[in-house]
Amino acid sequence: MPDKNVLIGMNHDTNQALIEKSLKGDTKAFGLLVTTYQSLVYTVLVRMVKTPEIAEELAQDTFVKAYHSLASFRGDAKFSSWLYRIAYRKALDYLRKAKRNPMQEWEEGAAVLAVAPIQNALEQLEQKEREAIIRKSIEMLPETDAALVTWYYFDDLSVKEIAAITELSESNIKVKLHRSRAKLYEQLQQYVLPNLSKPHGKAI
Repeated sequence: MPDKNVLIGMNHDTNQALIEKSLKGDTKAFGLLVTTYQSLVYTVLVRMVKTPEIAEELAQDTFVKAYHSLASFRGDAKFSSWLYRIAYRKALDYLRKAKRNPMQEWEEGAAVLAVAPIQNALEQLEQKEREAIIRKSIEMLPETDAALVTWYYFDDLSVKEIAAITELSESNIKVKLHRSRAKLYEQLQQYVLPNLSKPHGKAI
């Protein structure tokens, strides 16, 4: 992930200045945009397509598309959200061509889980181990669920921003987020609860 201080510094005005330079042929300016956002874009893509190599290719395609579409960026949304929309569409196109269903849903009545025991178990783990388990659990989610969880809980995107990226209604996003969180806890349950009975709470 890029340094948080770098991301904070990449505000709207900075992005717009780099975009304007890029439109004038300054490849270094666009290169700075790529360097800043490539990890964010890749993270969402790999959680959707599940394959690192494919995610890397799609990330490259995303920035190529972004470069050629810079003139259409009007600045009424965050630059990162605009990039996410391009990446999201690239992932959906790939999944459709691969004859996979990117909008697959688990059963409506996903088990209602006891959240507190899962959270307590996570807190007993070391930070790196906890982060690894959460990351692995997200990767096990269906493609769209993985993207929604990443954007909302880790990238702090609002429901409105996610709706703009996915072109779904805000009410639909809220429903999907609720279901996605239930699915995530179901995955976490498989990883962390069995470890409560193991010595030192170490993961398998």
